[in-house]
Amino acid sequence: MTNKVALIGAGAMGGAIGERLLATGNSLAVFDLDKAKMEALVAKGAVAMASAAEAAGAADNVILSLNSAAIVRRAVFGDGGVAAGAKPGTLIIDMSSIDPDATRQLAANASEKGLRWVDSPLSGGAPKALIGELTLMAGGEAADVADAHKVLRDVASNYTHMGPAGAGQTTKLINQVLCALNFMAVAEATKLALDAGVDALKIPQALKGGRADSAILQEYLPRFVTRDYRRTGRIDNMVKDLNAAQDLARRTHTAMPLTALCAEVHRLLTAAGLGGEDQAALMEFFRRKDEDNT
Repeated sequence: MTNKVALIGAGAMGGAIGERLLATGNSLAVFDLDKAKMEALVAKGAVAMASAAEAAGAADNVILSLNSAAIVRRAVFGDGGVAAGAKPGTLIIDMSSIDPDATRQLAANASEKGLRWVDSPLSGGAPKALIGELTLMAGGEAADVADAHKVLRDVASNYTHMGPAGAGQTTKLINQVLCALNFMAVAEATKLALDAGVDALKIPQALKGGRADSAILQEYLPRFVTRDYRRTGRIDNMVKDLNAAQDLARRTHTAMPLTALCAEVHRLLTAAGLGGEDQAALMEFFRRKDEDNT
């Protein structure tokens, strides 16, 4: 069955989600403030809309892929937003990565307007979206989460209902802590391998299947070695997520010393002008330390 989907936000991640939805036979209405981003999806079969309200009015399901809770709120409840055009009962699926508390408030506001809300942040990035292998963690009412899966199964191979509204976003923060620490560990180990004269490019194969193995080791160690900084994510987006994780840790009185150190390294790189670069640019932290010592 063809799903009628509106996509609000067609950046790197939203664009990949939209492309996959079109490739799997869904009907897609798209809105983004950047017309060039919409046109990239129009070329693949989407219909560009003049506002989020117009896009929502043409769909049964609305997917949001945006950068912050404030932007999500404007896109849904602001002038010309989703709520102004959506039919009663429309399902809003927020695939953005935002604060759990903000998500719970957004879900409550949506319910007041007769709309349904599922938070379904993702792991895997644009490459996994394009082949339908995202990992999704969902929060919301069970029936709504099940309905969201009817759309999201085209982009995800792993979909888990984590609990009520906000539970998906909480799980995403946990995911981001694990990923950020793994990125840092692999970058640091790569630098040690290079300094010690080991053939670093052989390490992923040498450690494959062992306890040190991970998807990040397999994908990113070669990129760290070759300084392949093609962007599939952004360091400043990781800063945003680590900030949110630390805020949650303060509210729950959870000690997270490793996360604090990792967040500071990410902030240093952002301050150095690398916030828009991929996580692979973590190697610049070590390169710059080399330069300081020469």
